[in-house]
Amino acid sequence: MAMASNQNLKDLQWLQQLLESETSNLQNISFYLSQPSSNCYQETETSININLSQDDHALFSYLLTLLATTKSISSSSSSLRNLEFHRVKWEIQHLQALATLLSNSPEIKQIAFRRNNFDVDCLKEFSEMLKRNSTIREIMLLESSVGSTGSVLLASALKMNDSLEELQIWEDSIGSRGAEELSEMIEVNTSLKLLTIFDSSSVVATPLISAVLARSRAMEVHIWTGGTEEKCSKVTEFVPENGTLRIYQMNLLGASRIACALGLNTTVTMLDMTGVRLKSRWAKEFRWVLEQNQCLKEVKLSKCGLKDKAVVYFAAGLFKNHSLESLHLHGNRFSGVGVEHLLCPLSRFSNLQVQANMTLKSVTFGGGKTKIGRDGLAAILRLITTNQSLTQLGIFDDESLRPEDFVKFFRSLEKNPTLKYLSLQGCKGVEGELVLKAIMETLQINPWIEDIDLARTPLHYSGKIDGIYKKLCQNGRSEPDMDFLKDMPMAVPTSCRVFICGQEYAGKTTLCNSISHNFSSTRLPYIDQVRTVVKPVQQAVRTEGMKVKTFKEEAIKISVWNLSGQHEFFSLHDLMFPGHGSASIFLILSSLFRKPNNKELKDPDEIEEELKYWLRFIVSNSKRAVQQLMLPNVTVVITHYDKINSPSQNLQAMVNSIQRLRDKFHGFVEFYPTVFTVDARSSASVSKLSQHIRSTSKTLLQRVPRVYQICNDLIQTLSEWRSENNNKPAMNWKEFGDLCQVKVPFLRIRTRQDNTEKTQMRREAIARCLHHIGEVIYFDDPGFLILDYEWFCDEVLGQLVQLNVRRQSSTKDGFVSREELERILKGSLQSQFPGMSSNVFENLTASDIVRMMLKLEMCYQKDQSNPNSSLLIISLLEDSRQKAQRWQLNAPSCIYAGRHLECDDSSHMFLMPDFFPRLQVHLHNKIMALKDQHGATYRLEKYLISINIDGIDVRVELGGQSGYCIDILACSTKTLTETLRLFQQLIIPAMQSLCQGVTLIENTIRPECVRNLTPPRYRKTQFLPLFQLKRTLLSVPAESLYDYQHTWSPVSDSGRIIVQAGFDYGRDLLSDEEFREVLHQRYHDLYNLANELQIPAENYPDRPDQAGSNSEQSDAEVSPSFDGIAKGVEQVLQRLKIIEQEIRDLKLEIQGLRHFEHRLLIELHHKVEHLVNYNVQIEERKAPNMFFFVRTENYSRRLVTNIIPGMAALRLHMLCELRGEMHVVEDQIGCEVMQVDNRAVQCLAPYMTKFMKLLTFALKIGAHFAAGMGEMIPDLSREVAHLVDSSVLTGAAGAAAAGAVAAMTMGSSKTRQSSRDIQQDQRVAQQWVLDFLRDRRCSTGRDIAEKFGLWRVRYLDSGQIAWICRRHMSSRAQEVIEVPI
Repeated sequence: MAMASNQNLKDLQWLQQLLESETSNLQNISFYLSQPSSNCYQETETSININLSQDDHALFSYLLTLLATTKSISSSSSSLRNLEFHRVKWEIQHLQALATLLSNSPEIKQIAFRRNNFDVDCLKEFSEMLKRNSTIREIMLLESSVGSTGSVLLASALKMNDSLEELQIWEDSIGSRGAEELSEMIEVNTSLKLLTIFDSSSVVATPLISAVLARSRAMEVHIWTGGTEEKCSKVTEFVPENGTLRIYQMNLLGASRIACALGLNTTVTMLDMTGVRLKSRWAKEFRWVLEQNQCLKEVKLSKCGLKDKAVVYFAAGLFKNHSLESLHLHGNRFSGVGVEHLLCPLSRFSNLQVQANMTLKSVTFGGGKTKIGRDGLAAILRLITTNQSLTQLGIFDDESLRPEDFVKFFRSLEKNPTLKYLSLQGCKGVEGELVLKAIMETLQINPWIEDIDLARTPLHYSGKIDGIYKKLCQNGRSEPDMDFLKDMPMAVPTSCRVFICGQEYAGKTTLCNSISHNFSSTRLPYIDQVRTVVKPVQQAVRTEGMKVKTFKEEAIKISVWNLSGQHEFFSLHDLMFPGHGSASIFLILSSLFRKPNNKELKDPDEIEEELKYWLRFIVSNSKRAVQQLMLPNVTVVITHYDKINSPSQNLQAMVNSIQRLRDKFHGFVEFYPTVFTVDARSSASVSKLSQHIRSTSKTLLQRVPRVYQICNDLIQTLSEWRSENNNKPAMNWKEFGDLCQVKVPFLRIRTRQDNTEKTQMRREAIARCLHHIGEVIYFDDPGFLILDYEWFCDEVLGQLVQLNVRRQSSTKDGFVSREELERILKGSLQSQFPGMSSNVFENLTASDIVRMMLKLEMCYQKDQSNPNSSLLIISLLEDSRQKAQRWQLNAPSCIYAGRHLECDDSSHMFLMPDFFPRLQVHLHNKIMALKDQHGATYRLEKYLISINIDGIDVRVELGGQSGYCIDILACSTKTLTETLRLFQQLIIPAMQSLCQGVTLIENTIRPECVRNLTPPRYRKTQFLPLFQLKRTLLSVPAESLYDYQHTWSPVSDSGRIIVQAGFDYGRDLLSDEEFREVLHQRYHDLYNLANELQIPAENYPDRPDQAGSNSEQSDAEVSPSFDGIAKGVEQVLQRLKIIEQEIRDLKLEIQGLRHFEHRLLIELHHKVEHLVNYNVQIEERKAPNMFFFVRTENYSRRLVTNIIPGMAALRLHMLCELRGEMHVVEDQIGCEVMQVDNRAVQCLAPYMTKFMKLLTFALKIGAHFAAGMGEMIPDLSREVAHLVDSSVLTGAAGAAAAGAVAAMTMGSSKTRQSSRDIQQDQRVAQQWVLDFLRDRRCSTGRDIAEKFGLWRVRYLDSGQIAWICRRHMSSRAQEVIEVPI
């Protein structure tokens, strides 16, 4: 071995020769100084060690200079990658030589210094070298005495260096100063990906890891500590790939600093500080992390010595946290008070309370030093009973809970539907038969528990847990909620509701009274007969609010709901909308006259608009239902018909408009074919309508889904309860439960062991069923059933809508406190009629009414997590639409942008009236919750939201009372992209989250209208659908993409020009992201074309590998198939990749797109020529190769895309085959195909498929091949759907990369046989054409010229045969010569 080693030793002269030789392939060079002798040792062909003795130390500088000047080392093609220096005492000239070497050898990426020695001057020189260098990727310093001074210099260099990716400093002491300087470097350096520090002190970890976290750097960090005598250990590590931050040891000050850095961090998803000693002061800092951080998913703080005060801070943070999913706190030292605080944000203390934290899924606590006690047990039981989100709970090594406590624990667990995993490892109280029995009984009732971990418990040691795990395995999935009622008998419902809809003064109240009189007065309930006494009082004033009348017809109960026609009541209409599957009739009333005096007739258009509003209202509410079982039943009623003396043309126009609406809403509502024209004051005139209500009610009750028989029985039970309780109009949930317990055996809890949750679900299902069929109004959140909805609509809702809060409140922003609203309610709710007292507060408290208002969305909570937060009252907001509008910002440099959002199907649906108030509150909360609000201001008006944030003035406007569209307008000092980004990231998502069953379509508004704040009525034609603008940009040529202009039409009013005609560039209507999306979609289409056409060279048969030939030689031979048309597309994809790398702005990107299109066009034409001429041996090209079929339909020609047997009346056409300009021949007669038989299909079907593919490619890049086919090409989307990839590539580079992968995949999957099959398909199709032409006596050149206008020619340069048209015969006479047959 020694001899062999000596044989490998070479002298330095040999080294010089090796370096100067051009065959050198060195990748690693290591310098070892202060060696016994000077020599070199070549370990491998690519690695060499250079040893220099103390006497030859001067040669070190010479060797570095030699490396820098040697061509084989300093060229860009050098293979040298790594340099290592051992025991070097650096001098200035050495570093200068090293800098020259690195400058001349850009391929050197890694430098390692092992046990080197740098003085201060050398460190400064090394720092300057790093500032200038842009090629080094890795630097490692091992025991090189860098110290704090060197660290400072390194930090200053790396602030300017943007190429270094890895920095390692091993077994050195950089000190606190060096660590602070490196942390400042991290704040500005974005290229460093790995930082490894091995220091003698652990304090260096704090500033480094804090800087990485504060700036959310994706930098991997490993910090170790230890000395010569001290055992080395890891301090901290951060791995950005999985977002894991582990801290193994750190003092309290450092931990607090890290907590501060985590607040706004976006890279850490898991924090593990297990075993780090922490105190309450750190927990106070970490509370802010929980409140602010949105990315942290898991936190492990086990065995950290945390006490009660620290847990209180954690709990406070959890109240506002909406991202953390897992929290581990076992092994700490808090007591039951800490447990109580910890579980507080996860629990509910009343049925009306909303759980504060809904994102935390896993919690563990416990340990020998954790004393849960009585307070902790109560908190745990409350958690289990009320929590709605926790899926995993762990209590470890507890010694304070007794067996009876765990019995209570499992009893409470019976009703919990969310907890899946329970761990009680090491708990001493899990013992005894009582606990075992409680567990088994819980599993018998609760099937949602998937696993219970009882390791190291007394039950585990006694071997009694086998039955538990057996039961866990047996528990299957839970049944759906309604399956609990499957044993209840069903029956036909007995209640039907009639909703009378219409604008004000339509005669709804009068019609309602006439309908009531049409039913026998003896059938009216006693309460309605009594109410006739106050009718004269009611008729003395205008009817306001919703009115309800109830009467019976045989066994059917019919309630007539008079929906108010005043706009202030519109927001309540959808609140009373019937549930899905309930029997309901909608009567839409429209008066023939405009005014109450009934003198001025309405235009048919006005009547149509009124009817359309209510039809859209009905359809919109129907779409909000979870399940639409049947179409709404609608009947149109025209009132005040008695005032018409003679029929007029308006009546016929009205009939026509109603018919148009019936056709338009077909499939959305069920229209009754007859339109009723009535005098609402006459019972005789209303008799037919009343009969229609009777018959339709009976029909609907037979058609709607059956209800539980118990619902029909319970109606009588509720009536008896009201009689026993002084006709009380409402009952709370406890009263309903007591009634069920006493009067309804099926809904009774029979024993203490009964499944109370199952019974509760039955009761709730029955209450919901009664609500859907219109017997009660059920509020599950306040826990009330309204039994008398006439009283509720008249005395509660009617007064709430008209509540004049502004007069009694001093607030200006629309928000009032809950206490103030309750005070206003107590002083305002009173009877509508003099002398009649209100019994509202005899049945409901002010707090109950506030909760109902929230449920009915008559007011809105400012902070959902705070039950005492202020409420938005819409009536407090002023309406300033009549005032002059102007922008707060008024600078010449401001840009203006707008978006118009409306329903996708706006002709049938609209946003409901309650949408805008909910948006006002939701958007307010969203802006106030922003981490950086930029001094945002938020102001509300009745139909307006004004926002000013970070130099952007935004107006969100309600588009109109009948349209319910939303306009977002902005005046901004920022760029258009930044302004629209605010729309897309803040405002529009807030709107989408509030839409139920409705899709919003985004339109761009004309900037001039935004700048001038043109009123909404004039903006109706001044917006453009965003998808339409993008589609237009995709359709224009690439060179016109950047300069495309959209023209706006003028707007005038009574001959006065409001908005002049004008234009805007398409790019000025889109953000940069939206415009690039268009470009990337264009790239995506071209990429699909290129990727579909590429065929690797090795897949072509009967041709040797020509990998070394040039591009012209490779293009000369082409596979005879359509799949080989664009061979060589790899070059196109490589150019596409170059284009992507060169993109600097939109103009350059468009230039690249245009170049790519041109390149593909050349490739396509070049390959088509080969396709035309590939098979010259088939009868020496006696007929054209490129043919297609056309069918004549309605005096127009349509391209045949698919051929099947039995097709007739087709015509065969041929293309002009001139190379580079293949096209359709104008006025070509063609040859008629009488009928397609099976043989023709077998011969032509493969060709037709590939022809459609080629045609689609030509259309995508504008090839002349598609010229002349524009009018006869049908929709090819179905035929070529398989060509379009569903994924959208994000750029040209992505297309290139994907293309390369696709080429490799295709090269491995296609076989020689498939290519031969394609050749055979082509030969068969061409042979069929030849046979067909012979049968039609069209086999000579003259015959083909007469029918197809093509002549057979030969190219003078290549000798190839082609069939071209007369025009090209003349224009290319110098290039071709006719070769007649």
